[in-house]
Amino acid sequence: MLRQLNMDTVQQNFWKEDLLREKMLRCEWYRKYGSMVKAKQKAKAAAHLPLKLPTLYPKTPLSPPAPKAVPRRAPSPALKAPIESEMYPVLPATRALLYEGISHDFQGRYNYLNTRKLDIPEMRYLFPITSNFTYGWQLGPPVKKELVSCKMCRIESFFRKNGAFELLDPRDLAL
Repeated sequence: MLRQLNMDTVQQNFWKEDLLREKMLRCEWYRKYGSMVKAKQKAKAAAHLPLKLPTLYPKTPLSPPAPKAVPRRAPSPALKAPIESEMYPVLPATRALLYEGISHDFQGRYNYLNTRKLDIPEMRYLFPITSNFTYGWQLGPPVKKELVSCKMCRIESFFRKNGAFELLDPRDLAL
């Protein structure tokens, strides 16, 4: 829409009345429906309050384990955790990393989080928190397997030798 540069008093009065009419309509609508809109906003805000989920406790074994003949030393104080916590407490040496330097210099929180990340989940959590934890829980360190075959052996075994229209095995067909 092009802007008209030659505005006379008739056009100015038209625009003034139009804007005033729109303003009056907005005020009338707000006076009529404003209280209902505010009530809906309050109800929606009350519905979006965060839910407090119950704390999950680790399952206790049905029978107590048999006592061992070898005396065990007392567990370190860092491994004792309150019942309400999902994680073991942090070792004091690791916690001290928080207060040394700033993250911008790769110290402080940055160094603390990287050190915490190196611990396996079993050392950080009392029990698996989510279902994704169960996949790697007590899995151990990853084992790297080396390929023992040569490249040509893999290429030759990749392609079919009897042609593209070889009869398929009945176990390979979808029902």
